Parts: sequence; C-alpha cells; structure tokens
Amino acid sequence: MYQRLTSFAVGARSFALSLMLAATLGTGASAQVTIDVGKITCNQFALYKVSDPDTIAVWLHGYYSGKRGNTVVEVEKLKGNVKKLRDYCLQNPDTNLLGAVETLMKP
Repeated sequence: MYQRLTSFAVGARSFALSLMLAATLGTGASAQVTIDVGKITCNQFALYKVSDPDTIAVWLHGYYSGKRGNTVVEVEKLKGNVKKLRDYCLQNPDTNLLGAVETLMKP
C-alpha cells in the first residue's frame, strides 16, 4: 500500500509540474506591448525594431485620417505611401517618425 501511495504522489507531482509549466509557457505569447508612436525613429520603423512597419503605417494612416475627418482607405495609395515613408526613413534614420510623416504630407 505504501508503494502505491508513493507512486501516486510522484505522479501527482509530475502532473502538477507539467500543468505549471504549460501555464507559464502559455501566458508569454499573449503579452501586450504598448508603443509610444511619438518616440519612434525612422531607423526603428524601417528596420522592424519596434514592430512590423505595415502595422505602424496602418495606425498612422488612421491617426492622420481621423485628424482630417476622412473615413476612406485607398488601399493602393496607402501601400504607396508606406513605401515612400520607408524609403524616406532609410535615408533619414535619425528623424522622428511623426516628423517624417509630416514632411512627406506637405504639398
């Protein structure tokens, strides 16, 4: 009987350890990251150091469209503007990203 209890205790500990390990590994993937877009440099944007540039570009498009009261997204134009911004940022890596957008938006 002692042997069965010992075997059960070892099995229960192994199960508990496995459960804790699974819970620990599972929670890391869902962590959220907060980004202050006003502090991103062109270098960080163009070289994927903060996030995917396309994700940030979509956010920028929404931000500036909201400021203008524009609710329309022209997908091909957005793609072209992302390329222009990325090219500008590669040439001006120390520039603040929002400053780069403002420069490119000038008529």
